[in-house]
Amino acid sequence: MTCQLMLVLDATIVNIALPKIRDSLHFSEASQSWVLNAYTLAFGGLLLLGGRAGDILGRRRMFVSGVVVFTVASFIGGLAADSTMLLASRALQGVGAAMAGPSMLALIITTFPEGAPRVKAMSLFTAVSSAGGSVGLLLGGMLTTWGSWRLVMYINVPIGALAAVAAARLLNESPRIQGRFDIPGAITSVLGMGTLVYGFINASEHGWSDGVTLGAFTAAVVLLTAFVITESRVAFPVFPLRLLRDSTRARGYGSYVLLVGAMFSMFYFMPQFMQRVLGYSPIKAGLAFLPLTITLFAVSRFVPKLLPRFGPRPLIATGTALISAALLWLAQVKTDSGFTGSLLVPFLMFGLGGALAFSPIALNIMSGLAPRDSGAGSGLMQACQQIGGALGIAVLVTVSTSAEKGSHNPNPGVNFTHGLDTGLTVGAAIAFAVCLVSLTLRPKAPAGGGGGGAAPAPAPVPVPVTE
Repeated sequence: MTCQLMLVLDATIVNIALPKIRDSLHFSEASQSWVLNAYTLAFGGLLLLGGRAGDILGRRRMFVSGVVVFTVASFIGGLAADSTMLLASRALQGVGAAMAGPSMLALIITTFPEGAPRVKAMSLFTAVSSAGGSVGLLLGGMLTTWGSWRLVMYINVPIGALAAVAAARLLNESPRIQGRFDIPGAITSVLGMGTLVYGFINASEHGWSDGVTLGAFTAAVVLLTAFVITESRVAFPVFPLRLLRDSTRARGYGSYVLLVGAMFSMFYFMPQFMQRVLGYSPIKAGLAFLPLTITLFAVSRFVPKLLPRFGPRPLIATGTALISAALLWLAQVKTDSGFTGSLLVPFLMFGLGGALAFSPIALNIMSGLAPRDSGAGSGLMQACQQIGGALGIAVLVTVSTSAEKGSHNPNPGVNFTHGLDTGLTVGAAIAFAVCLVSLTLRPKAPAGGGGGGAAPAPAPVPVPVTE
């Protein structure tokens, strides 16, 4: 739990500190986005390999090693004297996160027995993951306003040290599967996932028809096709393709990608709207997300009781419908909108929907997964998070930018708000599509408090942009 809090806090704190980082280290407008992208690219590209490495080498070992790498990288980032040093530390943070993240989820499966204990752990993990993003917005605003942007890197050091020591002392090492690394699969997965994530990143910055974007997507298709062919032929694949034969699990992965992408429309646009249009300070923008945080924590306490009674399907459908409705409500904001009248209620709906939807989606993904494949399954789930976030930003930024350019009002705030409303409307449509998909899922047997085998889903990491 502590590790996931660190990863979520890191993402939101760094994002909200970006303007000060840009000024301090003299990033250009074009290059500043790589403070975010260097982490995303390394994390997303290495997740499948990191998950399988935990299965083979031992999940506690990979988890502790990843946390140590992430912590050291954070310390280096705090010392950064120039942009190159900071970008290198951010990429190294991504490497550490890819090592620790999948093993962290897999350890929940091996540490908590099936039934109520595992479902409670899943709900707590989801609450910490989702609420940690909002806390990061507030904490990032406080640190960058009253201190230095370097504190947003240093804050990971004590948290990471605590997580590494606690894991080494308290967690038992998981049984290792007997096998060897699939080197061709590892290479094609890292390169394929990396180029796919890079394609989405470049599309959000330079457009879908840009030559680099098209080249990245072409390379990703070739590399991932080679990866699938390789995985179907080797004895010990990086990702066992048999995990996708379960249609419920496959749809769970797909729903996860789409829902993360939809939710990013709110986490990406609303901090900008509050600061650029409504004139909120970073701290006030962070405080605005507290109702969402409190709602999510409160409702998450009841999810373990709701899952055995109703099963995942109605909870996912209700949660995604609430998220869709909240996004559609937010899509009506205007330049003179107030917090209480226009933002508070949809923020509450958003927190309620996220609490209801994400744990059951994780249940459908991880239910029935053999312990020997838990690292690989967790790795793909987190890869879906990275792909969903990058895809959501790429699509929604393109949509909103196009709408903003088509609004020829002399007031820039009006034009930005028009683009934001369009982007949020598309996000609402994507969330509603996930709701429709959830209605086709087979009901899960609710025996034992959660259907067994469920690991918690990491919440989408908010990517606010302050300027």
